[in-house]
Amino acid sequence: MERSEVLAKVQEVFCDVLGNDDIVLTETTSAQDVDEWTSLAQAQILTAIENELGMRFSLKEIMSIRTVGDIVNAIMAH
Repeated sequence: MERSEVLAKVQEVFCDVLGNDDIVLTETTSAQDVDEWTSLAQAQILTAIENELGMRFSLKEIMSIRTVGDIVNAIMAH
């Protein structure tokens, strides 16, 4: 999967989990940029991504996520 495809999939999951179809993500988007992106929402987002892509994030990956780009990087590493 190419990076742009991963970003599109991550955006789809964000919109679904947060219930907001108006969210537009870039690789520099962080929780400070999206009101609904709380720590609980992040756990739900990462779980949804894992289920959607059939993968598991390591604890180290989860702890290092600060931006959407970090999520994309973690997915690309799998």
